[in-house]
Amino acid sequence: MTAELTGTTTGHTTTEHAATVPGLEQALRSRLAGEVAFDDYSRHLFSRDASMYAITPLGVVFPRSHDDVAEAVRIAGEFGVPVVPRGAGTSLAGQTVGPGIVLDTSRHLNRIVEIDPAARTAVVEVGVVQDQLNQAAGEHGLMFGPDTSTSNRATIGGMLGNNSAGSGSLTFGMTIDHIRALDVVLADGSTARLEPVDEAERLRRAEADTLEGRLHRELPALVDANEKAIADGMPLFWRRACGYRLDRLAGYGDANPFDLAKFVVGAEGTLVLATRAVVDLVPKPKRTVYAVGHFATVHGAISATLDALSCAPHQVEMMDKTILDLSRQKIEYADLGNHLVGDPAALLFVSFSGDDEPELVAKLDALTALWERHGHGYHTLRLVTPAEQAALLKVRKSSLGLLMAAGEGTRRPLAFIEDTAVAPEHLAEYTERFAAILDEHGLEAGFYGHCSVGCLHIRPFVDLTDPEQVETMRVVAEKIKNLVAEYGGVNSSEHGDGLARSEFNREIFGDQLYEAMRQVKALFDPAGVLNPGKIVDAPPMTDNLRDRDALPPAPPLTTALSFEVIGSGSASGMRDAADRCMNIGLCRKTTAGVMCPSYQVTLQEEHSTRGRANALVKALSEPDPAAALADERLHEILDLCLMCKACKSECPMGVDMASLKSEALHQQHARHGTPLRSRLFGAIRTLNRLGAATAPVSNLPGRIGFLRRIMERTVGITAARPLPRFVRDDLVRRRRRHSPARGTAGTVTWLADSFTTYTEPHIGEAAIELLETAGWNVQLASGGCCGRSSLSKGLLDDARRKASGLVASLARDTPAGSPIVGCEPSCVFTLRDETIALLGDSPEAQQVGKRVRQVEELLVEAIDDGRLVLPERSGLSGRRVVYHGHCHQKAEVGTAATLALLRRIPGLEVAEIDSGCCGMAGSFGFEAEHYATSMDVGRDRLFPAIEAESADTLVAATGVSCRQQIFHGVGRTAWHPLELVRQALGGRG
Repeated sequence: MTAELTGTTTGHTTTEHAATVPGLEQALRSRLAGEVAFDDYSRHLFSRDASMYAITPLGVVFPRSHDDVAEAVRIAGEFGVPVVPRGAGTSLAGQTVGPGIVLDTSRHLNRIVEIDPAARTAVVEVGVVQDQLNQAAGEHGLMFGPDTSTSNRATIGGMLGNNSAGSGSLTFGMTIDHIRALDVVLADGSTARLEPVDEAERLRRAEADTLEGRLHRELPALVDANEKAIADGMPLFWRRACGYRLDRLAGYGDANPFDLAKFVVGAEGTLVLATRAVVDLVPKPKRTVYAVGHFATVHGAISATLDALSCAPHQVEMMDKTILDLSRQKIEYADLGNHLVGDPAALLFVSFSGDDEPELVAKLDALTALWERHGHGYHTLRLVTPAEQAALLKVRKSSLGLLMAAGEGTRRPLAFIEDTAVAPEHLAEYTERFAAILDEHGLEAGFYGHCSVGCLHIRPFVDLTDPEQVETMRVVAEKIKNLVAEYGGVNSSEHGDGLARSEFNREIFGDQLYEAMRQVKALFDPAGVLNPGKIVDAPPMTDNLRDRDALPPAPPLTTALSFEVIGSGSASGMRDAADRCMNIGLCRKTTAGVMCPSYQVTLQEEHSTRGRANALVKALSEPDPAAALADERLHEILDLCLMCKACKSECPMGVDMASLKSEALHQQHARHGTPLRSRLFGAIRTLNRLGAATAPVSNLPGRIGFLRRIMERTVGITAARPLPRFVRDDLVRRRRRHSPARGTAGTVTWLADSFTTYTEPHIGEAAIELLETAGWNVQLASGGCCGRSSLSKGLLDDARRKASGLVASLARDTPAGSPIVGCEPSCVFTLRDETIALLGDSPEAQQVGKRVRQVEELLVEAIDDGRLVLPERSGLSGRRVVYHGHCHQKAEVGTAATLALLRRIPGLEVAEIDSGCCGMAGSFGFEAEHYATSMDVGRDRLFPAIEAESADTLVAATGVSCRQQIFHGVGRTAWHPLELVRQALGGRG
């Protein structure tokens, strides 16, 4: 590391501390137990959060303990550099970006220390994710009250910093209302326990000659001196997350304890750094029911809010047509259209929670009648059961991500006026005037949020590369600030001040109260070490913007894949594809879905889709992007991407990391050559065909220990995992002996994939028999490879040749328009996705892709039409099956068709495992250096879910890799769903 900060960065940074970097880094490494990262890529990844800002830090620290945090602050003080605390990095106002040292508390400080059901409290480290706490508390019928839409990745520390709230704040208030005590590190590196104290205890603590003692000694006097300014200057509306909460200390005394724990909530890490919290828990309602009003206008939905509030709801949430239309474009939300009536311009979600379902339903009846009487809306949907609620609530909770995905190029929905709140009785009029300001300045925006507490999240679309639009943004921010003040509202109601709103705090609070806040900052943090530039003494809101001015023009780069198919048509298509990431951090969720498997195991930012996308943006901004794409550090970051493609569907922006990694590997091979193992895996169809032709001799290396060890040392294929068994009598040979049936349903082409054809031919045989029984004439396509394995290894020229050959064969040798099906999702869906990206504008590729269907769809149709009749009783009647879906299937079409087919089997109980990726991911799990991670991914959710089932429960999985992983991980045979249908029909299965 030189004295200068090196490398291209996309965030703003300061150079005043550059000379201190070598000594700072050495001190941190020698004195902390946690990891320290000062490389350019790590600094870049932590230069951004979910806001429109970017500031490159000097380095990143991953503290392992409270003591690590304290030592990091002491070292920062010694070197005169700032410290920026960070949880999930989902802050929308720029709170978690800044110069100096970033402390990522999410990676290690994430333990739930204790849950006390009797006291209804929990002791948690600040890196605990909200859903993680709720899952543990839920075992005792409890939950953490504030309910953020980012609950699957937001940390308790981040919620403390922002004073987060959420949709349930009408009932449960804000984070500040649920904090009992905090263990904190003060600005000088000393530690303290902040908690409510009576006057005697405050005076005792005030005697100490420490920073903690000074706080207890001098802060009361500061509050007393500014009593009138606090009373006059604090916004009256209760739901606020702005400024320092001096009102919480006013009037302290024996009847009103002096509570520094609550005071520092919402301080955005500028006063103390919390490491552990004692939080209150609330009873978790047993039931929640919803009324979903359909409205022809946004104003109509907002106007119906007061009627809803009169019925004592738990929450009232609004979502406009912008969000609804965006959700219809995503596979993950495809079920939404089955529930809506007409084409509403807005929906109003009103929930009632409690333990008595009849009482809750009665409230639904009362609200529906009230809306009808007052002419609010044209339809009210009643959602009583969790199954009825699932589709709509999934979309509502994803509103932010869906809105962020609506941006095109550099025109994006930005969070700079999206957190205002006014009393609900003023909301309709306020919103009309708000919209008029946007119209006046030619800005479009999506509307959603919490009508119950007068908070709508309104994000105008702005292009930060256009100086005129930046100026417009500032003008609009000032007008909205003034409008809020007219209605006695707050400029920030749950997302904090950060870099977006702190500049306006002097105007909002008045000179005297603002100066009192500056004195608070100086008292807590005399040297300005803790997250400077937030709440007080902030830079202008238009400084430090994450924009294309901070990125150099993308240098020329010829890519093998066409990135136009994922939303970018510019010359810098690959960088645009990566830079679609808006850092909202959904890829950091760990309790549901697939994205991102390796992050769920390592909890490292660089192993999230967000981290990898940002790393690629940096590489593609270097003067020689081809060289940067071959960089060893970049490929360390990309290495654990399993290419599961979950990000393509689960990421609201559709960042397709599988394709981006394929291209990066291709560029690396072009510069450094292609490893032997990659060539072997890329030629898997040839190897499998030869293996089947020479079986059983070809199976011996997989069964002899010393040969496996030699294979691991020479090629890097782990000796720890069983290898697939080749079958000499493969599917092609079996079909040659088969007399084809003559059906009346037409011809269907069966894609004989490279895996099941030669290692599990009985699956293909069972599927073809089912199709023929259903009246289809089955034509085997066995002459080529889709190129999937070559794609996964970055062998894109080879993949293109294979794809071109297969497409030509399918277009030439199969009936036009006839379905193409198969049993291996990764191969079948390659024809719908990567093949088109590889072959560009090929009409044949487009036509072949449109013909691809799931075999399950054809069989469900045949069962429903009576062409395929399953007996009412079979060997599966009364049995239970748990189904694990293949990642590529989930990404491309979802698992609905497979589940529908299994549910057509009479008497079979079917459940889908919410298991994410199995961890095998094709060749990934066979690679020696990836084996442990592969198994850890399986152990995360899939293996425990199967182990929790009885021995009699059947296990089903559509992917060959998934079946291998399940057998290796838990010793259970996983059946292909088609085998079970064949068994139910009376065959061998």
